[in-house]
Amino acid sequence: MKKLLLAGGLLTLAAFSLPTPPVHKTHPPANDPNTTAEVPQDHKLVIYQLMTRLFGNKVALNKPYGTIGENGCGKFNDITDQALAEIKKMGVSHVWYTGVIEHATMTDYTTQGVPADDADVVKGRAGSPYAIKDYYDVAPDLAVVVKNRMPEYEALIKRTHDHGLKVLMDFIPNHVARSYKSDAKPLGVVDLGAQDDKTKAFAPNNNFYYLPGKSFVVPANYNPLGPLKGPREDGKYLETPAKATGNDVFSEAPSVNDWFETVKLNYGVDYENGRKTHFETVPDTWKKMRDILVFWAGKDVDGFRCDMVEMVPVEFWAYVIPELKKVKPGLVFIGEAYNPQEYKTYLDKGKFDFLYDKVGLYDGLRKLMRQEGTTEDITKVWKDESNGFSSHMLRFLENHDEQRIASKDFATDPRRAIPAMTVTATLGSGPVMLYFGQEVGEPARGAEGFSSEDGRTSIFDYWGVPEHQKWLNQGKFDGAKLSPEQKSLRDFYSRLLNVASTNEAIRKGRFYELQDANNLGKEYDQRHLFTYLRYTDKQQLLIVVNFSADKTYRPVINLPAEALAAIGLSTKKFYTYTDLLNPEEPRNTLNLTLAPLSAYIFEIKSR
Repeated sequence: MKKLLLAGGLLTLAAFSLPTPPVHKTHPPANDPNTTAEVPQDHKLVIYQLMTRLFGNKVALNKPYGTIGENGCGKFNDITDQALAEIKKMGVSHVWYTGVIEHATMTDYTTQGVPADDADVVKGRAGSPYAIKDYYDVAPDLAVVVKNRMPEYEALIKRTHDHGLKVLMDFIPNHVARSYKSDAKPLGVVDLGAQDDKTKAFAPNNNFYYLPGKSFVVPANYNPLGPLKGPREDGKYLETPAKATGNDVFSEAPSVNDWFETVKLNYGVDYENGRKTHFETVPDTWKKMRDILVFWAGKDVDGFRCDMVEMVPVEFWAYVIPELKKVKPGLVFIGEAYNPQEYKTYLDKGKFDFLYDKVGLYDGLRKLMRQEGTTEDITKVWKDESNGFSSHMLRFLENHDEQRIASKDFATDPRRAIPAMTVTATLGSGPVMLYFGQEVGEPARGAEGFSSEDGRTSIFDYWGVPEHQKWLNQGKFDGAKLSPEQKSLRDFYSRLLNVASTNEAIRKGRFYELQDANNLGKEYDQRHLFTYLRYTDKQQLLIVVNFSADKTYRPVINLPAEALAAIGLSTKKFYTYTDLLNPEEPRNTLNLTLAPLSAYIFEIKSR
């Protein structure tokens, strides 16, 4: 939920108890300063993130603030066998279904037994998927038959598994919608806040934080639909006492730039008294959130992308992740994190499998793609992460929070992703992620409603995603309406992800940078070219990329004796170099012609 400034009774674990899975051990790093070790992965996670309400939407009207009837909405059932087969062909191993859990919305489902939400505390017609209304239910928007919404989601999970793909879904632990009330919770579960002492600003076992004696104030001038203002957007939302807002605002009057549509959950931290912790006994919120995760694990999902994990105490994660892995040992936990100083804590103490690599590789590659940075930004990343957690970083160039590469706010030309995505997918053995539409150069044009035209695909409003819809082709998923350039771009992504997912050196190999070995070479411009090795005892790969948008380089790549020794090759032998990314005849030399925005992955073999 980063930058969304725009926006119980206990289920028993004993019955599910299974042995804890073994922990992977890190290979000792080599002594060479150019080298990092990786944690071996049996399979490199290749994640395809899709916004469920947008992915299958065939409507192309795209009216700002359009209703679900006007702009349409994708459904679980729109993610068909054909769609999943095409996703699988791209080398994908996991699909992250974003926005599944029921969240506050302006769409009225009262006739279907779903209470309406007050639009004064909803962002966008569709509402933020990170303003959770019921942790035990799925969004009615996503169902063909609203009362059949959970079985439709369960059928999607099974369909996904039938295609050899695994399912990730969101877990939003820090905040819920102001209208939170579960009407789908299992028998015996006590709702969040139902037993809170609302006379106290903080109590260790309260689920929320309160502002006694004060009433919530809808942000000044917040008019969710402008001239389209309807009967529920009246500025008269009532909440007494006011609850603290989701982005740690302990005021009854948050601003429109706060996460005002959400309330902060209490994990036993007294924020207004020096952040004093009360973990002597397991706080009630911890137990309730554990039970929610157990509920979804019981639906046979394979992992959770956990929202804004640093806004929740690491002690909670240290408690809940091992508990869930007793229920289902193979579960994957991915944390949205942004503080590199805390990565090690959340991996070691918090027990996360993977964390976002946004403040690091993404930021560096973004500058390069905008022709603003140099490859030194990549060098800094691998050196900073050379203490063993590189293989635990989830790498990406797009997601629902970030701007589209093809947008005017980012890089404009989607081909600028070719060298950057190659590095993203091959620098380490950790997961790589693709956001739907990225592979066809979706530019996110238009102001959808709550969001301005900011280069992002809206998460707040009903919308069609035009370039993606060309691949969707009214549900045929055959790409027939794509331009030749788009087909070429999608083919690149498919080749890259398949290479990354099937080659041992990328899945679990070590890393060796070759910048210093080549920076004095003729036509090797270290600002724009980046060269490195990924290797195991059985496979050696050489990756070369050119970030320049307009210059062709013709370097002779140097593999010095110390590099060959490090990767287990002899200086006394001759080798061939076969490009796995751009199929061609094996070459006997590394006299290269590097076109603008190009990338190469050479497999090195003895002649």
